[in-house]
This record gives sequence, structure tokens and C-alpha cells, in this order.
Amino acid sequence: MASTIFRSFQVQPFLLYPTTLLKRRNGVLYFTTKATQSQTDTQQRQQQQQRPPQTKVSTSTQSKKLDKIPKDYEAVIGIETHVQLSTLTKAFCGCPYNYGSSPNSSICPVCMGLPGALPVLNSKVIEFAVKLGLALNCNLAFNSKFDRKQYFYPDLPKGYQISQFDVPIATGGFLDVDIPVEFGGGHKRFGITRVHMEEDAGKLLHTETGNYSQVDLNRAGVPLLEIVSEPDMRNGIEAAEYAAELQRLVRYLGVSNGNMQEGSLRCDVNVSIRPIGQSKFGTKRTITMRKKEGLADYRYFPEPDLPAVILAQEYVDRIQNSLPELPEEKRRRYEKMGLSMQDVLFLANDKNIAEFFDATLAKGADAKLVANWIMSDIVAFMKNEKLTINEIKLTPEELSELIASIKGGIISGKIGKEILFELLAKGGSVKELIEKKDLVQIADPVEIEKMVDKVIAENPKQVEQYRGGKTKLQGYFAGQVMKLSKGKANPGLLNKILLEKLNSKN
Repeated sequence: MASTIFRSFQVQPFLLYPTTLLKRRNGVLYFTTKATQSQTDTQQRQQQQQRPPQTKVSTSTQSKKLDKIPKDYEAVIGIETHVQLSTLTKAFCGCPYNYGSSPNSSICPVCMGLPGALPVLNSKVIEFAVKLGLALNCNLAFNSKFDRKQYFYPDLPKGYQISQFDVPIATGGFLDVDIPVEFGGGHKRFGITRVHMEEDAGKLLHTETGNYSQVDLNRAGVPLLEIVSEPDMRNGIEAAEYAAELQRLVRYLGVSNGNMQEGSLRCDVNVSIRPIGQSKFGTKRTITMRKKEGLADYRYFPEPDLPAVILAQEYVDRIQNSLPELPEEKRRRYEKMGLSMQDVLFLANDKNIAEFFDATLAKGADAKLVANWIMSDIVAFMKNEKLTINEIKLTPEELSELIASIKGGIISGKIGKEILFELLAKGGSVKELIEKKDLVQIADPVEIEKMVDKVIAENPKQVEQYRGGKTKLQGYFAGQVMKLSKGKANPGLLNKILLEKLNSKN
């Protein structure tokens, strides 16, 4: 076991534990674990000698076996997800946690695991756990507790992790997911085995040479919720959509930012296969990358320094009533508006975009028109400028006003797009821009007729070609009239008058 644990750490001769060096640079403590390169090389050679000889298998035989697997077998997938909570301080002390801060700049005796330091539970951890448990349709444990999970790892300063073992705070829930249309569509429900609270460990910073590693304890003691799913997923698409929905859910609830690139949401995927039609689970095959003790060796026992977690019904009811509209509820509401599933999934995917959409609808705008504007021009602008919906200058009120102005014939769709891009970049009012730039649509038949007559008179050759059968030239004439009107001519009225003139014998 020791050779596996210490494979990447140098151990000084005749010492049981790796030598840990505490260095101070610029007022910040650095914990360093060192070892000799020769010992690492010796361990690797010994492991290679112990491996049994491998039997060579022909490429064609392997290919035939691999081709048969997808037809006769199915994947059985379950996911364990760790969600880092967006609390102001850590789980059991008053240290803040800010991603990217200088190593060991946010630590105290509690998160360093120093003797005599006692944990004090952050009440927000309980609140966020109950929130997520309710949102996942779980049964809450009104009387739960914390446990000590014993194992050694260099970034676990106490030598144990405060977690929950046999009485997790939430069990027996489910998560509903809509599969995107491009992947076959449909509605899936995945079971949730349990949700429990625990603290995070620190972080090892490995050098490029691999001669030593530094320990950053900023993350030690940061509150986590571990969500364990049932093995209900049968392919990679379902697994990915489950993880995406879970990320969406914690963001809607405000319990975590869900940023995977920051480690705020981490997934461990358990995969096994079994013959199609078999209900019994197969044996999970794993390749050990980091050795940790088995369940019996964790030596769980109740955490003696923390009291039991007892929930009052009134407390749970208050949290239940404070829950926002969740992604699944929002998608069903959007469906009832007559939106396509593609529109529904896009709008509900991001909480801020969904709020912008809903705020625009609240001003009386048509749902499909708002969806079209958001999903086309607005999103294109955001992508090009690398902005979020909260960073653009356009407000839901002005988008609603813009749509109403086009629908009411005050401005054309082309002018509407020009106004939109100015509103996105600079803000302002639709009415003010229309008046300031004299963009009111020309809807006077007499005035449009004059412009049509002028264009026809200036293009006799094209008129002759049109009347000779090249009817596609209608678009050319319409474009010329639009150019003359500076885009303000009413398109419907323009085309009506234009066709009458072009088809007239006179």
C-alpha cells in the first residue's frame, strides 16, 4: 500500500512518513513533500517485474469482439457528483474561499487540522443541502449527523474527512431530464440515491519534474454536497445530459456556480456493461489510479466535535416555499406557450437568459417573436462581443417595445435590426431612436407609389425583361425602392403596388 500511496512522493530513508517542509514566502506558508528520484525509479522497476506477461491478441480478433459488444451489451452508468457550495465561508471555520487566490492564504488552525482546533458548522451548508434535497425530490432526514471518514492523503491535513455515512441528509429522489432533439429527444427520469454533506480536501501542486509536490490548503474545509445517482443511464448522451441538468439545477437554486473549470462541480462516473435484457447488474471493472482504503478501512464513526443535525418542519417548509421555478418546471411552462423543444431547451438552459425572456414577455411581447430575437441576433451579438445577457445594454422593456413597433407597422423589420444592434451596444430608447433618426415606416400608399413610378421610369430595360418572363427581377425593383426610401417603405404595401405597376399593360 505504501508503494502506491507514495509513488510520486520522495521518502527519506528510515522514515515512516514523507518529510513535509513548511516554507514561508511573502508571508504565505507553502507545504512541500519531497523524495528521492532513485527510490521512485526502483519502485517502478519492481512493479514492472511483478506484472504477469501479456498475451498478444491479433488486431482482427480484437476488432471482431469489439464489433459484437454494442449489439449484445448495454452500458450501465451511475454518477457521483461533488458540488462546491457558494457559501461566504468554509464549512467548519470562518475562512473565506476564493478560487485562484494565493496558496495557503485562506487557512486557519481548523482547516489546517491543528491539535485542539474545533469545528463550528456553517448553517448555510444545512440550508443549501435542504434546498438541493427538495429540488431533487428527495426524502429529508429530519435527524442526521456528521461522521469521520478516516484515510491518509497528503492534502487531507486532519487525517480524516468530516462527511456523512449511514444517515445522509437526503435520500430516494429523482431528476427529470429532456434529451435534445438532435440526440433523439424524449424525457428521462434518473434516480437519486442520496445527497450528503462533507468537506473538501486541499490541493496538491505538482512540479514539472515530478520531484516534489506542494500542498495548498485553501480548499481544505470548503463545503461540498455529494449527489449519488442510481445506475439508470444507458449511454454517454444520457450521462452528459444528467450532469448538465444537475449543473443547471444548482445554478438556478443559487447554491453553487457549477463551474467545472474551477472544480465547483466534479463528476466520478461508474460504468459497467451487461447483456441487453438482463436486469442483474454486472461486475464493475476498475483500473486503480489512486489507492484509497476500502469501505471497512475508512473506520467511520460519528463526529464527536459536532452536534446532530435536527431539522424542524417549519424550517423545511420555509425553504420549500422559497424555491425558485426550477429548470424542469420552466421547460414545461415554455412548452405550453407553443414553443418548439429546441426553443424550450435553449431558453431554459441559462437562468439569466430565461429571466430576460420572462421579463420581456411580462411587457406583453409575443413568446415566439421574443424567442426568435434572443436566439438569433441577440445571442450572435453576445457571442461576437463575448458578453453575457446581463452585460448587454438592451433591456427587456426595450426589446418588447421594438417588437411592438415592428408588429404595429411603425418601423420595418430591417430598421428594427439596425435599432436592435444600437440598443445592444449603447442602450437607449426605441422611441427616441426612431424619432431622432427619422425611422418611422412609410405607410402612405401615395408616397410609396411615387417612389415605385420613379424606379420603374429609371429602369426601362429591366421592366422589359420582367414583362418578358424574368419575374425574379421583382426583387431588384423592391430593393431599389427600399434604397430610395432609406429602408422605411412598408414592405407589404411596397410589393403590392410594385406588382400592380409591373403587371400593368400601361
